[in-house]
Amino acid sequence: MAGRNGKTQTIRNMMLSMAVVIPAAVVSYLFIPHDEDHDPIKTVGYSVELDQARRAAPYAVAAPEGLAKGWRATSVSYQARTEDGSVWHLGFLDPQRQYVAVEQSDGPARGFIRTASQRAEKTDKTEKVGNTTWQRYEGEKYNALVREERGVTTVVTGTASHERLVEMAAALKAEKAPKAAAPGAGPSN
Repeated sequence: MAGRNGKTQTIRNMMLSMAVVIPAAVVSYLFIPHDEDHDPIKTVGYSVELDQARRAAPYAVAAPEGLAKGWRATSVSYQARTEDGSVWHLGFLDPQRQYVAVEQSDGPARGFIRTASQRAEKTDKTEKVGNTTWQRYEGEKYNALVREERGVTTVVTGTASHERLVEMAAALKAEKAPKAAAPGAGPSN
């Protein structure tokens, strides 16, 4: 052992280690199943959050009913008493994988609309959807449909086409959960 070089020994050990690790990695890769068609976007259920928001919010909370196949909910939240008021958010991907969100607040409308629509600007165009009229907003990032009512502002916004925003607005149903009866308060005899 007296003539061996330390550097040579280190390189030899490294090469032996690589000779063991690389084939093991290749075998692992080949035999571990891969789902190459896996969609990385997670779909979320929102019925529990919707029920909770409808009980807690001071306004009728809007959510879609009867959307066509291919719409996927991707995010949901309700925050009470923020600087923008009590805020409801429900995000979707449409069938073309474009983003559409339903945003509601009972706070100051101007700042909320600006934030929810990613700074889209109000146009002079309106859109009649069912029995309601929505104000159109257009922006570099998002477009939006906005409806201001007493006590609540509703914004349908996103990267999707105007037609998809209208489709979402048309599917919205706003409800407030009925107040629960006080404990012990039953029908009087």
